[in-house]
Amino acid sequence: MYQGKEAVPGPAAEICERIWLSIAERRLRPGTRLKEEQLAEVFDVSRARVRQALAMLESDGLVTILPNRGAFVSEPGVDEARDVFHFRRQVEARVVERLSSNISEDALPRLEAHLALEREADARGDTTATIRLSGGFHMLLAELAGSTFLTSMLRDLISRSTLITTMYRRHSHHNCGPDEHAALIDRIRARDLAGALEAMEQHLRHVENELDLTEDVPVLRDLRDALV
Repeated sequence: MYQGKEAVPGPAAEICERIWLSIAERRLRPGTRLKEEQLAEVFDVSRARVRQALAMLESDGLVTILPNRGAFVSEPGVDEARDVFHFRRQVEARVVERLSSNISEDALPRLEAHLALEREADARGDTTATIRLSGGFHMLLAELAGSTFLTSMLRDLISRSTLITTMYRRHSHHNCGPDEHAALIDRIRARDLAGALEAMEQHLRHVENELDLTEDVPVLRDLRDALV
């Protein structure tokens, strides 16, 4: 599910989720213009509702709104991409530290249950569910760590890194997978803070190393084809 910091249940959040998933699944490319009238027709809502959704996506860095030009899927540059992953590593390391030092009784069962859903989605080749659950695993870690500040920061970084991986990854396979998440859970279960930090660092480095930060922006896809 779309987990933007401004997301609330309702039609606008549903529009955000569809656009977010289309970006994550590489059906909606960076630089694509998001025409209000076309989106209103696709989602069968008013243009005011579309504008609300676009504003929510802009707050998470997924959409850029330019005066007198409209809304576009954002095109983060190479430096921004590196900055996002740099700060994500710092934030997720702090999440692991907090979680490892004060883990609740239900934390490991919840992580294991989430991991089981990831494995099921991966086994059936469900790309949409895999993308949702992958980001959801990291958000669950932050929730269990008990910091609303870190959760808010991580939500923004995950949204931005999703767009960056869509734009720069070398192939279409989604690699933020259950095996690396399982290794992290094992280290947390063992109360091995150093091992957990290393597992998270290697996991995020793996994702970043699959990016080609010299790659040109891909050819744009038609908006209607991407969303319908």
